[in-house]
Amino acid sequence: MTSTVELLAYIPSPPQGVWYVGPVALRAYALCIIAGIIVAIVWGDRRWVARGGEKGTVLDIAVWAVPFGLIGGRLYHVLTDWPQYFGEGGTPIDALKVWNGGLGIWGAVFLGGVGAWIGCRRRGIPVAALGDAIAPGVLLAQAIGRFGNYFNQELYGRETTVPWGLEIFHRVNSSGQTDALSGVSTGVVEKVVHPTFLYEALWNVLIVIALVVVDRRFKIGHGRLFALYVAGYCAGRFFVELMRDDPAYELAGIRVNSFTSVIVFVAAVAYFLLAKKGREDPSELKSKDYVENTPLDNTPLDNTAVENTASDTSDGGTDSTDGVGASKVADSAGADGKPNVDLKKPDKQ
Repeated sequence: MTSTVELLAYIPSPPQGVWYVGPVALRAYALCIIAGIIVAIVWGDRRWVARGGEKGTVLDIAVWAVPFGLIGGRLYHVLTDWPQYFGEGGTPIDALKVWNGGLGIWGAVFLGGVGAWIGCRRRGIPVAALGDAIAPGVLLAQAIGRFGNYFNQELYGRETTVPWGLEIFHRVNSSGQTDALSGVSTGVVEKVVHPTFLYEALWNVLIVIALVVVDRRFKIGHGRLFALYVAGYCAGRFFVELMRDDPAYELAGIRVNSFTSVIVFVAAVAYFLLAKKGREDPSELKSKDYVENTPLDNTPLDNTAVENTASDTSDGGTDSTDGVGASKVADSAGADGKPNVDLKKPDKQ
């Protein structure tokens, strides 16, 4: 018999993850992804401006990075779970249904980085510096996106009896058929599992805090803060993968995401140790358009001073009232008209 304490402590899954407004389906998974993107852009842009960059830059780069990231995330998911779509009994067309969930963070970061590189190259700004500015926001966006998995009742861990276990409900659609993604809960608990989505979300938030603290204290730049974000995420993801038992592509009996976590972690740490120390000068963060359209900071001569100079030199370069100018010139020249230079006593600089 289950105790009252355990029943109250278990985390219930949402009764559904999709709501319909007429023919339009509002999917919690998509809303979480969108919310995360907005947070990453807004916070990233503020951090970019604080470093010396131009306001609005991160939004401009996001126009390239977000579509590339979504495509990359979906490609990684499909490639690492290809039997689900192209194996026996699979439905290939489902590989295009992003709204049903399935975005691999590794592919999203990789192709998203390619998109960001294209955008940065077009604006003439260093992509590494941009990566440092957006790193905390991107990881926070990942934490928000994990709640999309919560609504979809996916990416959970093995069955457990811990008090904070996650209840997975049986869901059915309007036809009474089982539909875990788009259906509505019947109230029947199928199993209680580890809420790995929550573990990963909490870990991400901790790394976000660590990134902000480290960045403020050590003024990290040249892509090294982004490397710390990648390494920190990989460390947590490795252990989360060990707790999951949902179907996934494996190599030698080990989930491919575990291999990816280790490989990317090592690469990120190596970059952090070998990359240039310090931080970029704020002038390096200005776009080429800003530089081209900003006049040089040369202070023009005052008009009055120019007029006075002209009047002073109008009479052969001498003062017409007392001849002081001429006498000074004469004193500084010898009989042959050449300047006198004292070679024995050089001027002290």
